[in-house]
Amino acid sequence: SEDKLVGNLATMSTSERIKAIQKMPETMKKKREIRNKVLKEITKKSRHRGIRAPCCTECLQGMVVSFRRFGNSLSEYFHLLQFFHKTLKIIGAKFGTSVLSYFIFLKWLLTFNIFSFLINFSFITIPQFIAAEPNNLSFTGLELFTGAGYFQQTVLYYGFYTNATISKIENGPSYNMQLAYIFTVGIYFVICFLILLFSMAKSFCKNFINPQTYSGNASKLLCTWDFNITNEKAVKLKQKNLSTQIKEDLTEVNREVLNFSVKERVVRFVIHLASWVVSLGTAVAACAGVYFLSINNLKLFVKGHKNDLESQAAMLVLPIVASLLNTFIPFFYSWLGHLERFQTPGYQIYITIIRNVILKISIVGILCYYWLNIVAASESQCWETLVGQDIYRLVLVDFIFCLLGSFFGEFLQRIIGTTVCVSLGPPEFDIGRNVLDLIYAQTLTWIGIFFSPLLPGIQMISFSIVFYVKKVSLMMNCQPPRKVWRTAQMTTSFMFLLFFPSFLGVLSVIGVTVWRLKPSEGCGPFRGLPSMYAAVAGWINVLENYTGAKWVVWIYHNLVTSELFFFILSALLLIITYLYWQIIEGRKTMTKLLRKQIIN
Repeated sequence: SEDKLVGNLATMSTSERIKAIQKMPETMKKKREIRNKVLKEITKKSRHRGIRAPCCTECLQGMVVSFRRFGNSLSEYFHLLQFFHKTLKIIGAKFGTSVLSYFIFLKWLLTFNIFSFLINFSFITIPQFIAAEPNNLSFTGLELFTGAGYFQQTVLYYGFYTNATISKIENGPSYNMQLAYIFTVGIYFVICFLILLFSMAKSFCKNFINPQTYSGNASKLLCTWDFNITNEKAVKLKQKNLSTQIKEDLTEVNREVLNFSVKERVVRFVIHLASWVVSLGTAVAACAGVYFLSINNLKLFVKGHKNDLESQAAMLVLPIVASLLNTFIPFFYSWLGHLERFQTPGYQIYITIIRNVILKISIVGILCYYWLNIVAASESQCWETLVGQDIYRLVLVDFIFCLLGSFFGEFLQRIIGTTVCVSLGPPEFDIGRNVLDLIYAQTLTWIGIFFSPLLPGIQMISFSIVFYVKKVSLMMNCQPPRKVWRTAQMTTSFMFLLFFPSFLGVLSVIGVTVWRLKPSEGCGPFRGLPSMYAAVAGWINVLENYTGAKWVVWIYHNLVTSELFFFILSALLLIITYLYWQIIEGRKTMTKLLRKQIIN
């Protein structure tokens, strides 16, 4: 009976009791009820004991129980905060792991931007609110689209932040905004670097090395069912999910290698070569157009910066043209992929992704050259704010075009495929194009963090909306992939593309901004300095006068500014990477041999 079970659990040690409850084939709600009854039984027995424990011991025990209950409550709340868990299950069951990988990546980026926003808001924006002066500009509503006007005198942009040391209490603690700004951004990028490396390694181990990835279909069918599932809808969803996974694995095992004749190979090679020439030519033409448009855009602002409707509309020309190119050219690349007729959908998606990477990173590279070499050397009073406004408009217009792409790219295709040309049928979800849209948006956010610290908050809202819009569009307009295929490595590829060239390219842009460019004379926390990094060098000079801070000075002179240290560190990283890769190759070879032995 349950009373006997509770009595037995109450006599166990804490670790044994936890393991016993975890192993019970009951729902989580039932397990919590049993756990609470056991805790009540233990409390009742301790009260009936004749010898009372000392007061300190009782207090400690009470604190331990309180912390444990608080931790359990927190874990339950965090579990409830996983808004997308059910949605991801439904998508995986209906559309397979290929489409699911896009939504997992989008959810990961959303979490990443929440973290970015909290860091910048806590250490940069909140202190600025204390020292902020009132904004005398009027709000017209156009600022939401242009990012100019009223927003120029807000915490949204670099130019509004003070270069003073903030102190509300006389002779009290002070807050150096220069150091806070540069250290917050610097430490944030270090954390991003480590998170990306960890995420790539974790995904790589899970999808490339872990032997469970290569487990047979029999074990997946017989050994992966969760008997705690009792809800009828959850049971059907789990069945559909397992069915889709087994279909993907069977497609991988039964994949045939097509043998083409010499003539067919030559024709396919010519088609592939022509497609690459056309795609690269399109990317070069797009970059040339963005460059010349950006030059004319800057001339317009330098000649006369008015707040009339015409000037406000002129600000949106560059982001609209860049977003048009980034929206319609990927559709052309997808059409080229269908024309080439690859053997597997995976090849087509990877080729489409590579072409989109070349296009989008080239456009971002042209824009960065324009910002760092032309805008920074212009006669603008605050070139950093001008760059921040450009990136704000690019992010906003890109978000609008992303929503429009769901309508024109998927809804209209479904209408055409089901009414006008029935042979086409509903469209499939374009993974390559949608993933590169996310990477492009995140790249702009990383670049803009230095010039607009609250940009991650804007991107956080846009990614949340994109998630639900894409989910609705997927369910209503798209059909599951015609060819079922397993894509366990897709998420790892997305992480790698986000790391290189996106994140490493952003690091080079931020590095040039901090070390090479001269800040504006009349705005921002680094006004009047020869470079932004000079704030750190000046701080080190001040610390040399304090005996307790000698270790910081030593680290700065012997590690941070030492080329030899970074050379040794780079060599060690290369050696570790090489050894790690050799271990991976060895484990993959062993896994393949084991698979062959099992099949035989």
